[in-house]
Amino acid sequence: MGFKQFPKIIDLPEGKKIWSATFDSFRVKVYVQKQHQLADIVNFGYLAPYLIIFEEKEMTQEEAIRFSDEQGFSAIAEKYSGSVVFVYPTSEKGWEDAPETIFPDVIANSRIHQYYKDGVVTWKDRFTKEFKDNFIRGAIFRTAVYGYGASADYIAANLLKTVNGEFLWGPGEITPACVILSGLSVIPHPERRDIPVVSVGNSEEVNAALKEHCDHLLVKEKADVRKDFDAFVWKFKRWTGILQENPDLDALGITWEPGVVTVRTTPDNDGDDRGSRQRDIGYVAWYPKEARDKGPLPTVLLFHGGGDSALYFPFESGWYRIAAKYGLLLISVENHTNCTASETMDLLQILKNKYPIDEKRLYASGFSMGGCKSWDLLQEYPEAFAALAPMDATFEVGLNVFGNPMKGELNRTHPVPLFYAGGEESPLPELPFQAEKCVDRIRYVFEVNRLKQKYTAVFEEKDSWDEPIWGITGDRVEKREDTTRNSVLTIHYFEDETGKTTTALASISNQGHDCRPHTCEAAWQFMSRFTR
Repeated sequence: MGFKQFPKIIDLPEGKKIWSATFDSFRVKVYVQKQHQLADIVNFGYLAPYLIIFEEKEMTQEEAIRFSDEQGFSAIAEKYSGSVVFVYPTSEKGWEDAPETIFPDVIANSRIHQYYKDGVVTWKDRFTKEFKDNFIRGAIFRTAVYGYGASADYIAANLLKTVNGEFLWGPGEITPACVILSGLSVIPHPERRDIPVVSVGNSEEVNAALKEHCDHLLVKEKADVRKDFDAFVWKFKRWTGILQENPDLDALGITWEPGVVTVRTTPDNDGDDRGSRQRDIGYVAWYPKEARDKGPLPTVLLFHGGGDSALYFPFESGWYRIAAKYGLLLISVENHTNCTASETMDLLQILKNKYPIDEKRLYASGFSMGGCKSWDLLQEYPEAFAALAPMDATFEVGLNVFGNPMKGELNRTHPVPLFYAGGEESPLPELPFQAEKCVDRIRYVFEVNRLKQKYTAVFEEKDSWDEPIWGITGDRVEKREDTTRNSVLTIHYFEDETGKTTTALASISNQGHDCRPHTCEAAWQFMSRFTR
């Protein structure tokens, strides 16, 4: 969905802004707070709570600003470089005759993406380089929906159950991460127990019904928006329908810090900065607090999926926990789809002066478009890495992350230990049985890594392959159950000509286009065997 015309932005004191827009079923006011000094380069949108206020009565922009400031919403949004979003139905009688699709409609018009300004995301086709529709900027897996009086009644009737709509990559579950209900006039009947609820100023009968049906409930006589958010609301996010609690990084002993470096723009850059002399690259570094000053750390470059961010990928893939568990330094590169492999290496060279990077234990991994960036490094800079772990995507051999023929000579002689994984039910081409280019990529890996077996699979003959996923069976096959996702990670290990196991090809049952902690930890356990 989305909207074509960029909204009129009204500048406010202290760097704040506000804008309004009208959609088929609702009107919206977006009150944008003061942003972090690096927010134009490092995308903090993943961490920002999506604060959605269903107005009891429609407010003017001035009333919405005053309400947000006085109640504490503005302070919360500013802390995370986010916005406060006010929603009111376009129906004649307001909430009384509002369609049950208001929330799905809001989510369908919301995105987190790397092209954003003033609380608006503008979708860009990375291949045609055309800007498409605009969206409200909001993390749809961090929705906190606030209702008052009539709008609280509406939430109770329509959102205390499974809600489906447009998720990140298409249709999926969008059930709110938390709802806050003030002044209910009806007795709620939640249809699922895992929807966190804050009940404010409601009757004993209302609270009794919520206690009976809610596993996560905070009951308050009077709201303290900031305190209630910090103590309860912020705990929760919902990923593909599964309620999750935000990690306590202090308890894990890990910290993260955003940064930016300036590098020369290389001639093969076909992204936003093509033709410029130099460009900025943002990153987020993750490391165990007590390990940074204890000598060189094994370092993993991370590359997010297209439309994702440097903060998003380490969280959702579980790499931050892997870093805490194994003592790693992670460098998650922001908007890497605008970076060439050479610019990425220049970034790394600069960061060696800031972080204790162990050059003999340097690795890289990425999801989707980040997987393509990992393949770039195998093709162009194999000598720099001890091992690589591309995930869930490939371009044709010899193409770079821009989908263009790479500059220079394609690596065909320098082996690099490699772990590759893809989803068996992905709608995108990730595994050999799904697309011919995947067959070609695996053949390339077999050649470069000089594997003992020869890869002779032909895509047109896939229906007769003895091994239905890869077209070849590993020298050793391991199966690891992922009980959190009801799936199995099947890993085929292959030996090189010297008898050393240097390549692992993995597929995940019951997985679409996704990158899961279970797989990433297996990838690290494999990569960590190797040094350069």
